[in-house]
Amino acid sequence: MKIKGIALAFLLSASILQAEPFQLKSPELTAGKLIADEQVFNGFGCTGGNVSPSLSWSGLPKDTKSIAVTVYDPDAPTGSGWWHWVVFNLPATTMSIPANSGNLEKNLLPKESVQSRTDFGTGGYGGPCPPKGDKPHRYIFTVYALKDKIGADQNSSGALIGFYINQLKIGEAKLVAKFGR
Repeated sequence: MKIKGIALAFLLSASILQAEPFQLKSPELTAGKLIADEQVFNGFGCTGGNVSPSLSWSGLPKDTKSIAVTVYDPDAPTGSGWWHWVVFNLPATTMSIPANSGNLEKNLLPKESVQSRTDFGTGGYGGPCPPKGDKPHRYIFTVYALKDKIGADQNSSGALIGFYINQLKIGEAKLVAKFGR
């Protein structure tokens, strides 16, 4: 009996060790490095391309029912950070999103997904644009594995979607890049 218990524990730990970690990657972003002008906002004094980067992920938890993606600047001088992109209700089969999928006119995301309001006051992607002279801000690109869909619409704030994400998340993967001007 004791040997069977040890063998079972070994098999369980081996399968856990072999599970692929939940990871987020982007060919346009490098962790800890500066974000390219192509991804920078076009407005508020910035003149970037405002093109959302392509993102891909692997190792989703097995019970994932829905996926959310956010871009958040915790260094924005607001006292509450700044939501740059909020996407939710991506199907659990989604493993990547193409560059410029944050452009609402392009319709590059699955039909059932929702891009809600950012702190720029609109839906879709709004790239980095910190105040001139600030030290470089951190931009946290996060993909979340959720245990259910989020019951909200495109008019919902990033803070509200963040609340729902924290209630439903079963895993997350992050990539943090920087930008300053």
